Amino acid sequence: MTLEFSDLRRLIDERSTAFRAAIASAPSLDVRVPTCPEWTLFDLVQHLGGGDRFWAAVVEAGPADAPPAEAVALRAAVAAPREREALLAWLAESTRLLLSALEEAGPDRGCWTWWRASRSPQTAGGVARHRVQETAVHTYDVQVTLGPLRPLPDEVTLDGVDEFLSTCIATPAAWPHKPATIDFHATEGPSWRLTLDADGARATRLSADVETPDLSVTGTAGELILCFYDRIPAASLRLDGDAGLLDLLRAWEPEE
Repeated sequence: MTLEFSDLRRLIDERSTAFRAAIASAPSLDVRVPTCPEWTLFDLVQHLGGGDRFWAAVVEAGPADAPPAEAVALRAAVAAPREREALLAWLAESTRLLLSALEEAGPDRGCWTWWRASRSPQTAGGVARHRVQETAVHTYDVQVTLGPLRPLPDEVTLDGVDEFLSTCIATPAAWPHKPATIDFHATEGPSWRLTLDADGARATRLSADVETPDLSVTGTAGELILCFYDRIPAASLRLDGDAGLLDLLRAWEPEE
């Protein structure tokens, strides 16, 4: 499923609200985050809020071949307040700035992105779609640190599997190993095939009548997302075939 632009903005807001609610309940902002072991909760808040402000500036700048100077300066100078209430207000304002920039731009306005156009659209809509996933996964990080841990919303994860494969994996750079196919099956229904060969990596929605893949990975869409972002091990999913392909894929750093 591909979400409407209004749904993407709503989900960014909802996940950020859930993130702030979890932070508000933290006994200390110095607690270490087990899924981001080098970070404290404060570091995680600063990262998420700084990311919102960076991408707001990117979207506002419009089409560009490199990160806009204003966005780079914001990222370099990000300094969230340490006091709890001020920090939560700073984070809420960070999200407001991003949502306002997205609404003003509309889904089709071009902007710089770190991914190439061959992967996902280099537009405000592409930014919104990816920020939904970033915010959702970091909300999981807070919840796994503090509890209670809640599943990622279905509409986030079902779109998120496709978003990750097309944004973070797809590339025209040649796969440096033997050609292979990996199928990803969400138990909610959708499936995707990742093809890896000399033409690069590309993901397509899977039809019912296809040849057997080299590896099949099955789990809920939420589990697939958390595995993609290294929050849970691949071994927690059902793996049928050459599981070593996941290690090769994880280690691959293609140059485009």
